[in-house]
Amino acid sequence: MAELFGVSRIPVRESLKTLIGEGLVDHRPNLGYTVAQLTAAELREMYIVREVLETAALPVAVDLATGTDRAHLIEINRQLEASLAQDDSREYHRLSREFHLSLTRPSRMHRLLHMLESAWNITEPVQPMVHVAGSDRASLHSDHADMLAAFLDGDSAGLLAAAQHHHTRLNSVISTLSNDHGLFADPPSE
Repeated sequence: MAELFGVSRIPVRESLKTLIGEGLVDHRPNLGYTVAQLTAAELREMYIVREVLETAALPVAVDLATGTDRAHLIEINRQLEASLAQDDSREYHRLSREFHLSLTRPSRMHRLLHMLESAWNITEPVQPMVHVAGSDRASLHSDHADMLAAFLDGDSAGLLAAAQHHHTRLNSVISTLSNDHGLFADPPSE
């Protein structure tokens, strides 16, 4: 890595230590570094963490959102619709993350937002939206439309209700993911 990027080994080692600390990389002595894999249970747990953090930020975000924030969400939703119509699951996955983070960024709760983004990063190697059925993505996107409408109306209670419905559906969809494609690490033996 150091040669590839033209740097000394020290920043590479420090970067790897940081990634290990964030749960994104695993290190096995004498074997090297690999992208960390979650178990199915850990993925479900991280979705609960994301839900709790997002729910805490949403009412504040609605109150503090600017016209620019609202316009950005409308544009991201438009792009989500296009990726759904094109059945581009990878782009849908990427844009879904941007949609959720854009709903919360106006809260300006920087520490909470950092934790939320870290939780997203931990789930990123799985890329769940790539592995769910197109019909599930469509249902989840209809929830996004409800969330967006409440956000644009400044309706905190409506947004929280729509977000709760979305997270319930999302958690249900996530629980159906199989390990057929090696998505998950094996659970630890007891």
